[in-house]
Amino acid sequence: MRFSAILGQEHIKNHLQQSAANGRIPHAQLFVGKEGSGALAMAIAYAQHILCNGNSNAEVCNLKCDKLAHPDLHFAFPVTTNERVKKHPTSNLFLTDWRNFIAQKPYGNLFDWLQFIGVENKQGLIGKDEALEISKKISLKSYEGGFKIVIIWMAEKMNSSAANKLLKLIEEPPEKTIFILITENEENIISTIRSRCQALHFPVLRESDIVNGLISSEGIAENEARKIAHQCDGNYNKALQILHNNSSDSVFEEWFITWIRAAFRARGNAAVINELVTWSDAISKTGRETQKRFLHYCLQFFRQALLTNYKASNLAFLETQTQGFDLKKFAPFVHGNNIESINNEINDAIYHIERNGNAKIILLDLSIKLTRLLHTKE
Repeated sequence: MRFSAILGQEHIKNHLQQSAANGRIPHAQLFVGKEGSGALAMAIAYAQHILCNGNSNAEVCNLKCDKLAHPDLHFAFPVTTNERVKKHPTSNLFLTDWRNFIAQKPYGNLFDWLQFIGVENKQGLIGKDEALEISKKISLKSYEGGFKIVIIWMAEKMNSSAANKLLKLIEEPPEKTIFILITENEENIISTIRSRCQALHFPVLRESDIVNGLISSEGIAENEARKIAHQCDGNYNKALQILHNNSSDSVFEEWFITWIRAAFRARGNAAVINELVTWSDAISKTGRETQKRFLHYCLQFFRQALLTNYKASNLAFLETQTQGFDLKKFAPFVHGNNIESINNEINDAIYHIERNGNAKIILLDLSIKLTRLLHTKE
């Protein structure tokens, strides 16, 4: 992947190219960026630039990197068992899938990846077996005599065993070895690893960058591209999902509005609690990754309601499709006196679902708390 294929982020491209030209390449780097900001694509382009710029056979080197098949470029990413891999899953066992995934969805998210390998109802992890594989790879000499580069995507999915095994390697890697860790949430990476990495923060993409990307790669009209860019909150992956009608937001919107309406009516009406029980049971039967994505959608919906309530219309992009639901009428119930508590409760639910808590109990508990929070006076 070349720098020219990446949308926006020009200041980051220039910084990475300049640091490589000056020979100032940190051995451990942390790319922090929200979904759809291009952190993974940038890491691949950066690795290709390091490996191929100045290479005596740059054309062949670039060809190998374009196919993600360069022998000195290694990947680690969340995996789990599926129909083909029954035990001890590692990234090596999914490399063909990974190459196809990056070719099709360079801005894809973790849920897209798990769907791609047929395990969207499971949680992907970077485990102890992966750490051992990485250790073996970097212990060998560079195939082409230059750098060895390890890209760890969604590094926050490392479990404690893998993180502890990789800590020493990241702190003192073999000569000419570079680690690039990519994360959407750096706080979920253990502090001892974070402190040993030079962090580079990616802003969300500008609307103009997304418009240009949609026009050039998808061939759509500028007006349509601008409308999509306004709705996707700087996330190019979401922009593509909206364009191709693959977004789960319509389903999540239906779940959210059903939930909110029941929570409103449940206060002082014990009979409606049964509706919340039924709702919690239905959502709990979906996969954990789907549950987490839905709760993140809820966080975004509440933030958009707050912005609408306080007349920050230039920052509000949510457009609901459900008949009979008016965001402007809902917005006054989300305000400065309850938004922090709502955010905390939803984030707590995400935390417990990630740790394999009983989803039905977690969601019902959240629902009951929401009935109180929504009726909090400003």
